[in-house]
Amino acid sequence: MALDDILLEAEEKMMKTEEVVQHEFAGVRTGKASGALVENIQVEVYGSTMRIRELAGITTPESRMILIQPWDATTLHPIEKAIQKSNLGLNPAVDKKVIRIVLPELSQERRVEFTKIVRKMAEDGRVAIRHVRRDALEHMKKESKHGVTEEELEHAEKEVQKLTDQYIAKIDAHLVHKEKEIMTV
Repeated sequence: MALDDILLEAEEKMMKTEEVVQHEFAGVRTGKASGALVENIQVEVYGSTMRIRELAGITTPESRMILIQPWDATTLHPIEKAIQKSNLGLNPAVDKKVIRIVLPELSQERRVEFTKIVRKMAEDGRVAIRHVRRDALEHMKKESKHGVTEEELEHAEKEVQKLTDQYIAKIDAHLVHKEKEIMTV
C-alpha cells in the first residue's frame, strides 16, 4: 500500500469521525426541538428493535414541540414507552394517532450538564482521530521497509499530522457552536 493510500484512508476515517461527533451533537437537546433528539431511540416492535425514524414520521411543528406520526398505529404505544425509557427526560403524550413531545424550558443546571456531555463527546472524537493518526503512522513505518525513502516517510508523517490538526480543529469548532446553542436561552 502506498503512502498516499494510507493518507487517503486516514483522512476518510477522520472525516467519518467528525460526522459521528456532529450526529451525536444533534441528539443533545438545546432549547429548540429537533427530530434528531428522538430519531435513534430503539423501539421493541414486531419481535425486534427498530429506530423511531424507521417506524414514523418525525416533525417539529413548533420550536419546542416534536410530533411523531407512526406509519402503523400498533407501534404508537411501543414508541411512547421507548421515549419514556430513554434518559432524555422527555414526556410523550399520545393524542389519537400521533405522539406529541413538548420540550420544557431548560434550566441553567441542565444546560451546564448538557455542555459537559458535548465536551465529553468532542473529547471522544479527538481521541478517535488521534487513534487514526497513530494507526496511519504505524502503517507508514511498516511500508517504509518496502522501498520508501526517509524523505517521503517524513513528508507523509507531516501530512498525517496536518490532517489530525485540521480535524481536531473542526471538532473544536462544532463544540463551540453546540455549546453556544445549548447556553442560549
